[in-house]
Amino acid sequence: MAERQRRKPGETREKLMSAALTLVGKGRHFASLGIREVTRQAGVVPTSFYRHFRNMDDLGLQLVDELGLVLRRMMREAREHVSQADKLIEESVDIFISHARANRSFFLFMAQGLAGESRAVQEGIRSEMRFFASELANDLRRLRLVDHLSDSDLDMTCDLVVRSVAFSLTDLLGVSADDDYQIDQIRKRTIRFLQLIFVGAANWNSVSQ
Repeated sequence: MAERQRRKPGETREKLMSAALTLVGKGRHFASLGIREVTRQAGVVPTSFYRHFRNMDDLGLQLVDELGLVLRRMMREAREHVSQADKLIEESVDIFISHARANRSFFLFMAQGLAGESRAVQEGIRSEMRFFASELANDLRRLRLVDHLSDSDLDMTCDLVVRSVAFSLTDLLGVSADDDYQIDQIRKRTIRFLQLIFVGAANWNSVSQ
């Protein structure tokens, strides 16, 4: 009994975070969620919310941390499975779409947060995107694919890649999760976006700019 009581605070925290994601997955906007609604979905009393979070922004920031873990798993999978440079874009987009479909509520939260009313949550998500772009730049340096680019131009290229993928995410989330045809169209368009970015980068002369 004592062990179960020790676990309960953590379990309640996870229930609250899961409840917020569930509501987002059902079509609710995170910025419109209230504490009572989240606690009702979680099956806990409203007063228990304040044992774990100061307010909804605080809960949102904890979800951003969890989103960061999802993004890092995605990066790790890409590093483990993308071995050929000529397959880098296609296989990376496939991994992105797979994770977006498997973690739809998290990515809905991400898309909402980028344009949401909470500046704290918005900045938290943007920070994760900057980290993602930085890691992409490190990978491209390691693979020696863009050695002709200056560090600042490489960083800008990776920022453009991340922004393009985030834009494609809104398209992906706008179609039914089982609409394979539309998802494949988004996949092809995203690959094309990234190919155009890297063709431009390949012909960019950092020295003359």
